[in-house]
Amino acid sequence: MFLDPATWQGRIFVAGAWSPGGGGTIDVTEPATGSVLGQAGLADAADLGRAAESAAEAQREWAATPHPRRAAVLRRAAQLWSEHAEEITWWNVREVGAVPAMAGFAVHVAEQECYEAASLPSRSYGELLPSEEPRLSMARRMPVGVVGVISPFNVPIILGIRSVAPALALGNAVILKPDPRTAVTGGVTIARVLEEAGLPPGVFQMLPGGSDVGEAMVTHPLVRVISFTGSTAAGRRVGELAGRHLKRAHLELGGNSALIVLDDADVDQAANLAAFGTFFHQGQICMTTGRHLVHERVYDDFVERLAAKAANLPVGDPAGQQVALGPLIDAGQRDRIHRVVTTSVEAGAKLAAGGSYDGLFYPATVLSEVTPDVPAFTEEIFGPVAPVTRFSGVEEAVRLATATEYGLSLGIVTRDVMKGLALADRVPTGIVHINDQTVSDEANSPFGGIGASGTGARFGGAAANIEAFTETRWVTMRGEPPTYPF
Repeated sequence: MFLDPATWQGRIFVAGAWSPGGGGTIDVTEPATGSVLGQAGLADAADLGRAAESAAEAQREWAATPHPRRAAVLRRAAQLWSEHAEEITWWNVREVGAVPAMAGFAVHVAEQECYEAASLPSRSYGELLPSEEPRLSMARRMPVGVVGVISPFNVPIILGIRSVAPALALGNAVILKPDPRTAVTGGVTIARVLEEAGLPPGVFQMLPGGSDVGEAMVTHPLVRVISFTGSTAAGRRVGELAGRHLKRAHLELGGNSALIVLDDADVDQAANLAAFGTFFHQGQICMTTGRHLVHERVYDDFVERLAAKAANLPVGDPAGQQVALGPLIDAGQRDRIHRVVTTSVEAGAKLAAGGSYDGLFYPATVLSEVTPDVPAFTEEIFGPVAPVTRFSGVEEAVRLATATEYGLSLGIVTRDVMKGLALADRVPTGIVHINDQTVSDEANSPFGGIGASGTGARFGGAAANIEAFTETRWVTMRGEPPTYPF
């Protein structure tokens, strides 16, 4: 058994060994049933300090390892994701509440992330520069040293490995702090993959923990770069703390992404895109379609068809039933979603589908007649709720799409793709999909948002990863030392 509980249960992964954490343990709970699947280890701030020292020591030798050997470790890691996909998917379904299609997709992306990372060690790591002096001048890309990665609960495999793998490939050591609610899927699986892939001890550490561990990571002098994925509120705190300690923080935060349906769109196709963009993975994706902006000519048909789709999407335990939506992660998340729905209805929105819940199961919900002043329009819901707002022309669509602090993803549905592209150029976002919904992810593509959605494309693609996880050093060389006037 690849994820044998005898290996990891009640333990964290520090200095190449599975050992008890100073924070004790936490139950690994299945949100669909409330069953306890095991106990994960919890770290404390002292564990973080120990991990940072171990990582800094191991990183020097890892950075000096010939690039073919570093690449080989990442290629083997990619193979392990595939070889153990069934077991890892099982944990993703049970611990995270992902439907099997989503759980399998996460494993596929993790495999691709490792293959993409395996190409980084042999990339050019610098450039020659012209100089007015008789010397060779160059800019070299150097590993930053120790990278701290903080990953969330919602898609824990992808949102951890997409920083861990490239940072390792580029010669860094990594400390991963997964969300304790998904410590096995988002932490243990990555640690086991890298352990079996032959990564030297100490180069990777895995410490589930709370905010105290996260703060210790951000402030520790040996951790030079922070890669954080999570809420905008938490990201602002991480960025502020990192700034005070003069270290870089790459932040991938929340979103309230719009899907704009123009008057020439095929309504059936648009409703299909909208349903997937909002309801996939219970809407617990940063790129989820959070606002549906629909031209008045097709508005009523769109609402009717989207509501019909929502009403027919089965909700239940993804481990035992064939469902479209599984459970939300916990009661706190459910209550926040329901508050947004109920306060929006009180403010004038109309409930076209859903709007109630059973335990942690929240059905696909559609709100019509949503105006820019109601919570469902202004807030990131992070749940299976589709707020639909009408517009009468392109100028109004632009005003509505840009009436948010977020700037992550944008979808536009139109028969005229050039018109769609021109519209996209007027809505600042990090990602745009013409004739598709807002949720998509590929390991070789830059990923990130602007504004309250984060600090830009610092994830995905060789250029973004090299920028994120290396430092630039200016180096010159002369055949003979120069003579100076004193």
